[in-house]
Amino acid sequence: MAKSLCSISYELNRQIGVLINRSGNITHIIIGSSQSILIPELENFPIGKKPLRGLRYIHTHLNKELPDREDISDLRLLRFDILAVLTNEKGFPEDIHTVYLLPYGKEKQFEVLSSKFNSFRLNFKEFISNLEAEMDRARVIDTMDNRERALLISVSNAPKYILEEHMEELEQLAESTDLIVIDKIVQRVKEINPKYLMGEGKLRELIIKAMDMGVTLLVFDQNLTPSQIRAITDMTEVKVIDRSQLILDIFAKRAHSRDGKVQVELAQLRYMLPRLTGKGTAMSRLAGGIGGRGPGETKLEVDRRRINERIHHLEVELKKLNLARQQRKKRRKELSIPIVSIIGYTNAGKSTLLNALTKSSVFVEDKMFATLDTSSRRLKFPEERELIITDTVGFIRDLPDDLVSAFKATLEELEDASLLIHLVDISNPYFENHIDAVNRILKELGLDTKPVILVFNKADKLTPLEVQQICNRYHAIGISAIDKKTVLPLIDIIQNKIWEEKTFSVVHEY
Repeated sequence: MAKSLCSISYELNRQIGVLINRSGNITHIIIGSSQSILIPELENFPIGKKPLRGLRYIHTHLNKELPDREDISDLRLLRFDILAVLTNEKGFPEDIHTVYLLPYGKEKQFEVLSSKFNSFRLNFKEFISNLEAEMDRARVIDTMDNRERALLISVSNAPKYILEEHMEELEQLAESTDLIVIDKIVQRVKEINPKYLMGEGKLRELIIKAMDMGVTLLVFDQNLTPSQIRAITDMTEVKVIDRSQLILDIFAKRAHSRDGKVQVELAQLRYMLPRLTGKGTAMSRLAGGIGGRGPGETKLEVDRRRINERIHHLEVELKKLNLARQQRKKRRKELSIPIVSIIGYTNAGKSTLLNALTKSSVFVEDKMFATLDTSSRRLKFPEERELIITDTVGFIRDLPDDLVSAFKATLEELEDASLLIHLVDISNPYFENHIDAVNRILKELGLDTKPVILVFNKADKLTPLEVQQICNRYHAIGISAIDKKTVLPLIDIIQNKIWEEKTFSVVHEY
């Protein structure tokens, strides 16, 4: 085979390459130029759990060159089992240079071996078996665990402390959606690269490092534009998502009510539509016709049309659900029952507080966005007084626009609230930023004039003195929602705000 490759390459004055699978079958024959070879899409041989692709790449060089930078880049990005370069002397194989990747953590990333072709010997099956076993040991990952393995990336020119806070939150979001976080990369740059966020060379090295570690998913903290996602995915076969997509995925997993499912699917489709793209010609094959117009649509156009149709269908369904919600609101107004809504940053303990106030059993979990569906419970007081307590979806900084618009209908219920309980996790070191983020969202929704009780939760995680000082600074109350005794003063404050200060009657005058 080597003789045939060298002979044809010499005759055509072009580089010739072959890809061979582990069964010894040739899967591709590639004809390049005199200087290089363009490797085709290898979608039938995806990079999976194993550290290498399962393909050998053998090709010729015309001028007796060693493996060049392009060869090494192909080896590292495409994860070939081994790369071999044949040099020839007037159409006959002369030297062979083999290159293979080394396990993660080694001082060198790859090894180059050279020899005369006639003396070259290699037991490939034994070699590749030993190499992959060593690579698996170096990666320190559980190959039986089917969860996605993520590399978290933040690229920004913001101050270091802000980047650290955002990265910590991104890690919590990743763990909330059951990802295994392999590593975190924070890249401070003077200017954001409009195409790749960071420099192309830096991104290439980062992708290679990710594949060395066994990463299957790149998660960017910054929201990527459609063109940025295309540029980055063109460079790697590892899946690429941004923070918005991660949040949408969490919402999709956690929404249980029909209302919530419709809103989340609508947000996902609106997010996906501008990012829909075909890779190569497979997604946009046109049948020839008069004038070259073609009798049918491209697959890309079909996908877009179907998504637009689905969006229209969901918008109609959402209007029906909104109508039912309006009717429920009308009945509550007729009954003149005041509404108190618990709001706050995600994972502040809103559902736990609802359970403590109303002796109910709403699902609770120490994760971001553990509950998405609005829960409402009645709270009864003496003198035949009662009110409705509602637990809203958690807020978060820079909530994706598609999600804000989708959940506006749900958050509109806050307009009918007589009182808002703004719950804050006092144990979170960034609670001040969380308060600001919630206040910004309330202002966007036109709800910043509502009466609010600021409540610091998880007071059991700090000393009583620390809690008292923070509460005094913010004119707030400190509680621990898991200790119902600490909630009793809050109930008194709610009762006083609603009936003694006439908050309920004032709110309903508009």
